[in-house]
Amino acid sequence: MKKNVNFFSFWLLFALLGTATTVFNSCSKDDSGSNSIGGTSTSDPGVVINGVKWATRNVDKPGAFAAKPEDAGMFYQWNRKAAWATTSDVTGWDSTISNGDTWEKANDPSPAGWRVPTNDEIQKLLDTDKVKDDWTTQNGINGRKFTDIATGKTLFLPAVGYRHNDGTLDFAGWYGEYWSSAASANVKVYYLQFDYNGATQYNGQVRNNGICVRSVAE
Repeated sequence: MKKNVNFFSFWLLFALLGTATTVFNSCSKDDSGSNSIGGTSTSDPGVVINGVKWATRNVDKPGAFAAKPEDAGMFYQWNRKAAWATTSDVTGWDSTISNGDTWEKANDPSPAGWRVPTNDEIQKLLDTDKVKDDWTTQNGINGRKFTDIATGKTLFLPAVGYRHNDGTLDFAGWYGEYWSSAASANVKVYYLQFDYNGATQYNGQVRNNGICVRSVAE
C-alpha cells in the first residue's frame, strides 16, 4: 500500500509540474507567439509593403516592440537610444543636438533583426502607384493605414504626435511622425509625417525633437 501511495504522489507531482510549465510558457508569449517582456515583444511577424518588410508595431523601450499595432510605443531623438514617454510631462529632456550623417547601429533602439528605415524605404511606402494610404481609426486610435495595392496587405501607423526640442508634447492623436535614418541639411533629418489630410516625407525634422520609430527588417 505504501508503495502505491508513493507512485500516485509521483504522478500527481508530475502532472502539476506540467500544468505549471504550460501556464508559464503561455504567459511568456504574445498573441503572435513571440517572446515578450512586460507586455512588449522582442520579435514581430512583419508585413511587406511595396517590397519593404515593416514591423507591425512601434518600437517601445529599446530592444522591444509595443504590444499592439495601435500602441504608441516610445519617443526617440534622432541617433539616440534613450526612450521617452509618449504621454504626460517628462523630466531631464536632452536638448543637445546629436551628431552623424546616419543613424548608427549602436544607437538603434530596434529589436534584433530590425533597424530604423532609410529615406528610400519611406519613399517606397509613399509610392502612390503601389501603395494606397487612408486616415482611419483602429481600435479607437487615429492613424494612417498603408495598403499594398498588389497584395492587399496593410500597415497601420498610429498618430502619436511628437515632443518639441524642449520636451513638450504636441498633436497627440492628430499627427504621426516617424524617423528615417538619413540626415538632411544642418541639424535636420528626413522623416515621415502624416495627418488626416495625407502622408508625406519632409527633410526638416530637428534632431532633438522626440518622435516614433517604426522599424524595417534588416
